[in-house]
Amino acid sequence: MTRYSTRIAASAACAAAALVLTGCGGGGSASGGAGAELDIATLTAAQSLDPADAIGSALPYFQATYDTLIKRDADGAFKPMLATQWTYDKDRTHLSLTLRDGVKFTDGTAFDAAAVKANLDHFKNGGGGGAKYVKSVKDVKVVDPTHVVLELSQPDPGLLFYLSDAAGLMASPAKLKDGSLKTAPVGTGPYVLDKSKTAVGTKYVFDRRTDYWGDKAPFKTLTISVFDNETAVVNGLKTGQIDSAVLQDAGQQQAVASDGRLTKTPYSFDFQGLLFFDRDGLRTPALKKPQVRQAINYALDRTTMLDKIRQGRGEITDQVFGPETKAYDQSLDAYYPHDPAKAKQLLADAGYADGFTLKLPRVTAIVGDALASSIETDLKAVGIKVVWDQLDAGSAVQKIYRDRAYSAMVMNIGQSSTDWVTDQDLVTPGTFNMFGTTDPTVTRLLGQVQAGDDAAAAAASKELNKYLVEQAWFAPFYRMKYLLVAGDGVKAVPQSGMGVPSLYDYTPAS
Repeated sequence: MTRYSTRIAASAACAAAALVLTGCGGGGSASGGAGAELDIATLTAAQSLDPADAIGSALPYFQATYDTLIKRDADGAFKPMLATQWTYDKDRTHLSLTLRDGVKFTDGTAFDAAAVKANLDHFKNGGGGGAKYVKSVKDVKVVDPTHVVLELSQPDPGLLFYLSDAAGLMASPAKLKDGSLKTAPVGTGPYVLDKSKTAVGTKYVFDRRTDYWGDKAPFKTLTISVFDNETAVVNGLKTGQIDSAVLQDAGQQQAVASDGRLTKTPYSFDFQGLLFFDRDGLRTPALKKPQVRQAINYALDRTTMLDKIRQGRGEITDQVFGPETKAYDQSLDAYYPHDPAKAKQLLADAGYADGFTLKLPRVTAIVGDALASSIETDLKAVGIKVVWDQLDAGSAVQKIYRDRAYSAMVMNIGQSSTDWVTDQDLVTPGTFNMFGTTDPTVTRLLGQVQAGDDAAAAAASKELNKYLVEQAWFAPFYRMKYLLVAGDGVKAVPQSGMGVPSLYDYTPAS
């Protein structure tokens, strides 16, 4: 479950779906209270229901039919699920799990330690985008049917989070190798997929299990409907055809503001900003100089961007760590005030008094006209020429991540409540540090976060965050404000560490 909320892949899937409102599920019947239907709208289609392909923004699809080893409550607390207890050894390189006894998958296969091993091996080797999150799991040792030990190559402070997320989803081991899970999920979860009513890519319908091992699912029927735009979602909410949805677009948030029938809960999950990939100056030599990256930060007029583009719906920030993390420092949110004169001086000090050209990829679903114009204008004012390379959603992944064709990119990135998850996503070499940038200070502090006790790790996280801001590893703009909307009869609460609520965060309203 990657936590980044860029919508490159989602945009491609949704454009193909092009679902019209009249094609949605029943919706609106949640007002009947306990046992009624729940219809959730989303812009993210799940083209596969195999856990190896799960990502964070699509997790509710999977939570319907699969349980995770560990449950993550809405506030981020870890609770027992298929694992009832977990403990680390003193070196934090062995995680022992005690498993729930007597649970079976819907095909009759027993859930046990062998199933855990098979699933973790499948997730790690299945080729999905989340596989990197269990790279520290060197081996899975089956002790007996209800006990398993995860042997780690190095301490992994994010592992419990991952086991409450996509990596912890458990499918029937009898189905892991035949490919059938992509369209016919077999788990231990509270619902089963109704294939007769499901249209892959547009609508997914799940029926409540009567033989579920845990508490009965609160809704008799769950429908997840896929839309290609938020205007249609808002229409569905207003007419009662949709029970709940998350709205990102500021204009659509405003469109429901006066509707008294709808419950609106604002929350933050991610930041929007400019990620520097090429801090070693391999493609854009200027970006190797910290002064240049600092200059870009000073050049950006975040206040105007937030007011004009997001209608004030968000919070200006200059740090990539969110308020729930130990690394967060409120003073760093305003570290780079808008100061074009200082930006010009920094560029001159770095040897770029005449500026330089910065080529950036642009996918319209992520960077709209207003945002593109704002960035281009702000950087032009200090001598930096922005050249936008327009990409379609289909070619973006290839050019950005595989070809590494760009030195930076505007993205929305999720802010986890767990420091090490942010470190893994943004700081260590990988998807969003694709050129593998590091230095002795970053390496030292990452080691302390990874292997230190709670106090030492927290202190190192704060120091690392401050260093990354000072060195301008990134140029965040603001934390986005999302709006979780629910209709009559449904209570929905935001989920820590996710852009959308967990399935467990929906209940009938009393």
